[in-house]
Amino acid sequence: MSLFEQLKEQSLSLPEMPGIYQYLDDSGTIIYIGKAKNLRKRVYSYFSKTQDNSKTQILVRKIVEIRHTVVDTEQDALLLENNLIKRYRPRYNILLKDDKTYPWIRITNEPFPRVFSTRRIVRDGSKYYGPYTSIRLVYSLIELIHQLFPLRNCNLNLSQVHIQTSKYKPCLQFHLKKCNAPCIANEESRDYDTYIDSINKILKGNIYQVIHYLKDLMNQYSEDLKFELAADIKEKLILLESYQSKSTVVSSQINNVEVFGFNNDVNSCFVNYLRVVDGRIITTHTVEIKKKLDEDIQSILEFAIIDFRDRYQSNCSEIILGIDLEIPLQGVKIVLPKTGDKKKLLELSERNALYYKQEVFKRHEKHDPEQHLVRILTTMRNELRLSTEPIHIECFDNSNLQGTNPVSSCVVFRNLKPSRKEYRHYNVKTVDGPNDFATMHEVITRRYKRLLEEGSAMPQLIVVDGGKGQLSYAVDALQQLGIYGKVAIIGIAKRLEEIYFPEDSIPLYLSKNSEGLKVIQHARNEAHRFGITFHRLKRSKNAFSNEFTQIKGIGNRTTELLYKEFKTMANIKSADISALANIIGMDKARKMYAYLHS
Repeated sequence: MSLFEQLKEQSLSLPEMPGIYQYLDDSGTIIYIGKAKNLRKRVYSYFSKTQDNSKTQILVRKIVEIRHTVVDTEQDALLLENNLIKRYRPRYNILLKDDKTYPWIRITNEPFPRVFSTRRIVRDGSKYYGPYTSIRLVYSLIELIHQLFPLRNCNLNLSQVHIQTSKYKPCLQFHLKKCNAPCIANEESRDYDTYIDSINKILKGNIYQVIHYLKDLMNQYSEDLKFELAADIKEKLILLESYQSKSTVVSSQINNVEVFGFNNDVNSCFVNYLRVVDGRIITTHTVEIKKKLDEDIQSILEFAIIDFRDRYQSNCSEIILGIDLEIPLQGVKIVLPKTGDKKKLLELSERNALYYKQEVFKRHEKHDPEQHLVRILTTMRNELRLSTEPIHIECFDNSNLQGTNPVSSCVVFRNLKPSRKEYRHYNVKTVDGPNDFATMHEVITRRYKRLLEEGSAMPQLIVVDGGKGQLSYAVDALQQLGIYGKVAIIGIAKRLEEIYFPEDSIPLYLSKNSEGLKVIQHARNEAHRFGITFHRLKRSKNAFSNEFTQIKGIGNRTTELLYKEFKTMANIKSADISALANIIGMDKARKMYAYLHS
């Protein structure tokens, strides 16, 4: 019996209960950890059918051993899976790509606890708040806490034995009235614990409770005629209310909820987490989750929710999401808002996920410009409904002045950059008068008839400067050549920058910040610049020709020679007779000089 058949038979012997399963390779390394409501059905599914995803096929081929652990509930399986994935970091499991060490605020587990920032978590019973994505915010909170409460910042062992032996002396902090010197028994532990309790509430976001407590205390001091103490409390209230006013306010009706917004991509999913307490956002964090197999968004979000709740030690009973998710967490309600303040919160979280994704891509693209190119090409393919990435783009524009000197231009972009050596000018041959539609038909026909005859590669995208009229004539030209449908073609109108598609009367309006739209605009502007330059050149040559051909013996060929050498009429007029003679001969030079200076 083959190893595959042995594993398949083993999977049928697993219990039909919730639990987690582990796959190991031939070196004994855990390569995948999963959870299941029914272990037998879930594990058997890997061996009972052909996997659609190639990465999953590779995973199954590498499995040598199966281990499993039975738990009581699906929630237990979910939590155990999350812990084991973070512990073993299996090759084929999704992982939060968050390598930064973020700061935390620590309240130590000792007599007269200290409060300070740290990037290292020690499991000694201390309380940790965070992680915070801004070290400035951490410093601000620490400063606020020390302004509000006379906490110690020394690392002395303040056990009762050491205090009673009077082995310590008060430090400078005591003399500056920033610490009440519990080291010399100058402060009771119950009073100090009151400070710590208030600090816990502030860091959890329950500032209202602390403000209410301090207001009652201030009023009590006033009634007892302890005005100095009341004034001291008033200063603390001002500090707290100032800090509170800087918090992002969402709605006073929303309390103790979590929001998860996401932006999904081919290789990663970006998840943003918001924590709202008393109508204020007190925590926000965004991570990138790298996909390893063909994970769906539900399983990714499930993993992210468990990880964030564990990281922030959250016990929120309400989670706001944008998709329906049956997550096995007892006492937790999933809300899918359609309108109102909760919907706005969800949209804010989704925007944060999008912005983080853009930042990550920009960082990657600095080190690998190829990623930048691939991303924009992929975006253009999706936005413009193309079947492939537009690596080769050609854009056409017409130029004339009241029907005179009509010309057209074709510019070529390769890998989103102008390929100037492939630019082409066209003198219009079959159109009389100002007819942009017929001109576009002629130029498209000439361009792609020649490419067909030469066997040259066709572009992936043709862009026509104009609306439905120019586009329809260009499409007709492609149909006559038999290549319509083989090459994508669009029109871009100048007024509102709307994109027109063949056989679709309703235009597409892309965001003004769309990178794909900016590429199309660049090609259109380049075609216009190239075309108008050629049109002005042709108009100037014709102006020269019309004036000089009035001189007996001077024809178009002579005019062209003069223009080629001197470029402008002013240069020709300022040239002396010998300079003219060097170009067109002495006899013609005398006639030209006499005419210009008569």
